[in-house]
Amino acid sequence: MDDLSGGMTGSFLMVQWLVDNYETAEGVSLPRSTLYNHYLRHCQEQKLDPVNAASFGKLIRSVFLGLRTRRLGTRGNSKYHYYGIRIKATSPLNQLQDDVNTTAMRQQPINTGKRFKTSTTPGKDGSDGDLAANPQNAAVTEAQQQQQSHQQYLGDATQALPQFNDIDYSGKQLPEGVTKDDIKAFQSLYREHCEAILDVVVNLQFALVEALWQTFWRNPPAESNGNENELEKRLPKVKLYALCKSDPVLKYLQHYDHMLYQGLVEVLIPDVLRPIPSALTQAIRNFAKSLEGWLKNSMHGVPQEMIAAKLGAVSAFAQTLRRYTSLNHLAQAARAVLQNSSQISQMLNDLNRVDFANVQEQASWVCQCDDQVVQRLEQDFKLTLQNQNTLEQWAIWLESVVNQVLTPHEGKPDFAKAARQFLLKWSFYSSMVIRDLTLRSAASFGSFHLIRLLYDEYMFYLIEHKVAAATGETPIAVMDKAEADSRDWKLPVLGGTGKLSSAADNLPNKKLKTNDTATS
Repeated sequence: MDDLSGGMTGSFLMVQWLVDNYETAEGVSLPRSTLYNHYLRHCQEQKLDPVNAASFGKLIRSVFLGLRTRRLGTRGNSKYHYYGIRIKATSPLNQLQDDVNTTAMRQQPINTGKRFKTSTTPGKDGSDGDLAANPQNAAVTEAQQQQQSHQQYLGDATQALPQFNDIDYSGKQLPEGVTKDDIKAFQSLYREHCEAILDVVVNLQFALVEALWQTFWRNPPAESNGNENELEKRLPKVKLYALCKSDPVLKYLQHYDHMLYQGLVEVLIPDVLRPIPSALTQAIRNFAKSLEGWLKNSMHGVPQEMIAAKLGAVSAFAQTLRRYTSLNHLAQAARAVLQNSSQISQMLNDLNRVDFANVQEQASWVCQCDDQVVQRLEQDFKLTLQNQNTLEQWAIWLESVVNQVLTPHEGKPDFAKAARQFLLKWSFYSSMVIRDLTLRSAASFGSFHLIRLLYDEYMFYLIEHKVAAATGETPIAVMDKAEADSRDWKLPVLGGTGKLSSAADNLPNKKLKTNDTATS
């Protein structure tokens, strides 16, 4: 009876400890080994006999109903995680050094779909037996700590995955040898593949994207874990490649690639004006630089039709990441200028000496802008500058300008064309103002040049989102189609690289100077 009473008391204390230190929450996770390590430490401090990992797993599931388990991590070093639980903000567990490597993961929103299989295999009985193998966490490296600190700058990943529909084969014949079950298998594999990409990107494990692509397209890396055998059972390679030539499949993948990549952009750069660490910016730019090469290396032997469709979407994704990181870089440099009252005063003095009548006369032949509209924009710009508005207030003003110009074209077939024309006119007119400042050797030329680069970039950002909203597509899809049109017409594209270049791409990769004497 005493033993039974003691066991019941121990279980009650254990449940109370769990309730005191953890809570359920949607879209967050904790490694199972972390929870078990917390428990072992608690037992050691309280001089209690710990239960094994499997029993602890059953207990925690009985206390926090609805917990899900997933594998997450780098190839060969993935760990099981509980989804739907986190450490309470008031818990002393937050102060433990061991939890440095879990803090980012606890706050990380994760989509709750089934994940693409990773490199290690769960226990035969599905238990938590892997937890006790190494009860003490390994030392957290400086790089890992930096990676985890960057998690706070990411956006919400719970809405990053699209809602996948079925491939529309109505009225069309299936490829030879392909059945409806094969179509379902392909859809399932592609959905899991997208979920796996989201996982590694959210965890800033960019290098794993190439391995995921290689596995999906049946060109596995040398250190492959044998996943391709299971994939071959679900959908043979010959049938996968037959589907790659099918128009409904091509359209399906292109559509959902656009949606996935747009979601990833919004996770990595949720606010283009918000300051983010330079190390994170550089990591994203390196990721963007590698994407096309990784995809090409992963698609050897894949039908050319599919390669072209996939490369178009990835190219637009990479270009968008480069542009947005450049825009963010410019925004932080410009923020310092806009907060400097002496620089603002000098800019106003120089701007008041610009011969706007002459500028308008020269620009009118090209832009054909209404004189009253141009004068109103000039006055608003000066007033906004004089009020020493913040960068965010400038952004609101710029968006109001776009809305004012494009509102008459809403719902009309010429909306996209009008938006592009406005972008060209804005750029041309601002270049004429910069030209006048240059000829006058304006002391604030450096500040104006920086502001002009930022506003041109931000206008591009606003216009692509307006066009995307008007056409019912994602900005990634808009850019992909623009790139396809330029390739079809074989027109030269700004930047000389076959891609639209960003204004900040030509700037040195270091902190921009805002001292006008230095920049001019």
